[in-house]
Amino acid sequence: MIIHCMKKSTWEDRKEKEFWGNENLKAEGFIHCSTPELFWRIVPNFIGTDEEFVLVCIDEKKLTSEVRFEDGDNCGRYYPHVYGLINNSAVMQVLPFQKDILGNYMKNKELLKYEDK
Repeated sequence: MIIHCMKKSTWEDRKEKEFWGNENLKAEGFIHCSTPELFWRIVPNFIGTDEEFVLVCIDEKKLTSEVRFEDGDNCGRYYPHVYGLINNSAVMQVLPFQKDILGNYMKNKELLKYEDK
C-alpha cells in the first residue's frame, strides 16, 4: 500500500472520477506518495493549515500507471512516485488526516500495524 495525502476538498472532486492526478503530473511530472512506514516523515508538509486533509490509501499493484521508488533527496529513503494518472479502482480506502488538540498528526488506527522508519 502507498499513501497520497491531499486536501479533503480535492478528494471530494476526484472520488467519482475513473482517473485523477493531471494537476500533479503537470506540476511535478509524477504524483508524490509515501509508504505507511515513512509517512510520518512527510507529515510536516501538511501541518499548519486549517484545511482538512485525507490519506488516500492505494494498492500499488492495482495501479495502471508505473510506480517508481525513488530517493530524490539522496537521503537513503525511497518514496513511491506514480508516473501517470491514478485509477480510482486502485484506491483501497480514504482515511482522515487526524490531528490532536495541538495540531500534531495522530497515526490512524488502520496504520498502526506499520512500523515508522
